[in-house]
Amino acid sequence: MSATETSQLVPEIREVLAQHGRFPVENLSEGDDLYNAGLTSLATVAVMLALEDKFNVEFPDSLIGRRTFKSIDSIAEAITKLAA
Repeated sequence: MSATETSQLVPEIREVLAQHGRFPVENLSEGDDLYNAGLTSLATVAVMLALEDKFNVEFPDSLIGRRTFKSIDSIAEAITKLAA
């Protein structure tokens, strides 16, 4: 995926976070720390499963962690790698 395609993921990632993250996402920038904004470990699992369904990818064990789900940018980067 190109940088343009990755940036096109952002609205869809925001939608998943809004539905499954259990915290407000509308005022967050792509680089903001989602855990500081209110994302919990339990909500991370729900977000991950929703992202897998939405983008038809599967997060390997190596990507299941705080680093991957730290920000909208890091999620977009992981999805881009998985979809390649």
